[in-house]
Amino acid sequence: MEMAIDTPSPSASVSAAGAPSAAAGRQSRAAESVRLEHQLVRVPLEALKSTVRTNHRLAEKEIAAVLSSAAVPAGGGGDSGDAAVDHLTSLVSRLHGLKRKMEEGARAEELQVQRCRARLNRLASACTGDDEEWEELRLKRILVDYMLRMSYYDTASKLAETSGIQDLVDIDVFLDAKRVIDSLQNKEIAPALAWCAENRSRLKKSKSKLEFFLRLQEFVELVKAKNFMHAIAYARKYLAPWGATHMKELQRVTATLVFRSSTNCAPYKVLFEQNQWDCLVDQFKQEFCKLYGMTLEPLLNIYMQAGLTALKTPFCLDGNCPKEDPLSLPGFRKLAEPLPFSKQHHSKLVCYITKELMDTENPPLVFPNGYVYSTKALDEMAKKNGGKVTCPRTGDVCNFADLVKAYIS
Repeated sequence: MEMAIDTPSPSASVSAAGAPSAAAGRQSRAAESVRLEHQLVRVPLEALKSTVRTNHRLAEKEIAAVLSSAAVPAGGGGDSGDAAVDHLTSLVSRLHGLKRKMEEGARAEELQVQRCRARLNRLASACTGDDEEWEELRLKRILVDYMLRMSYYDTASKLAETSGIQDLVDIDVFLDAKRVIDSLQNKEIAPALAWCAENRSRLKKSKSKLEFFLRLQEFVELVKAKNFMHAIAYARKYLAPWGATHMKELQRVTATLVFRSSTNCAPYKVLFEQNQWDCLVDQFKQEFCKLYGMTLEPLLNIYMQAGLTALKTPFCLDGNCPKEDPLSLPGFRKLAEPLPFSKQHHSKLVCYITKELMDTENPPLVFPNGYVYSTKALDEMAKKNGGKVTCPRTGDVCNFADLVKAYIS
């Protein structure tokens, strides 16, 4: 009795083996994105929570005002019909205003939900989508994030619009931050204090000192303007509550009432300098990033530093750093300054000609002048030049047989 056995073709075997490998690669890529770019989902979620809280507070405030107004008898309890009509008209008008605000709030919430959904779908596509398309869009998102952090808002908006990734970037969130940053750069405290009031509960949980420093700066500005009585009243109202936890800072700042802005005493003179406003801007940026779950460094810097960590060696800091090395450029070198040297247990020899690794399969050969290149590169050169090889660095010519094999231990 004969039995037929189907044998899978080689192409089918390769296809079956390649599919799980590609799927595993995509899953690994999705996991990497979640670890390195958690802000992709975190930022719109935090924005949604903030919008919901704002709408809830607004609704509570307006409804309480309407109920309080409705409880008051029209016309003070008299029989005036006109007063009653005016009173009811006012209530209806206020209710219409509340309805309009609630509809605007609902649209804002729906927009944030749409962005959350788009980003979740984007992460889901990491396991099934095209690799090249995924990497291209990720690069564009990283560039938009960098531009927004560097205050290139128009350029970032244009790139997001032309790439169709408006729902995958956080332009509106950064524009809200821009309003506060611009005000601080113009020496205006009010917008920053309003932002702190809107997010007081979350800032308190993170033990933020931003509002305290803003209050201190406002006090210093009053002293600088020689409005001393107003400064004292301001300190009693806004700074005194911080005394239990920040007494040393309070004592130092209130001493400016005596030393004034013209003092030469260094500990107090610095409080009147312009860089205090720059410090407030930096402090706000840090608190803003923490609040929305963003990385303090731009994503572009993080990704580039991850690569530079593998490339940085003591040799890169010498004057002989080859031009092919990214660390030969000043910008990359500055970015790599805080990074440790790459940890390499074994030296690796790379051929100057082919850029391929030299090992036992492709051993190094030494020229009489001491330069070393791979066997593969020099063998090909000798075949093309009748057994002659030329050192690409010095131009020295010798026979292939004159080369000495080097051994790697």
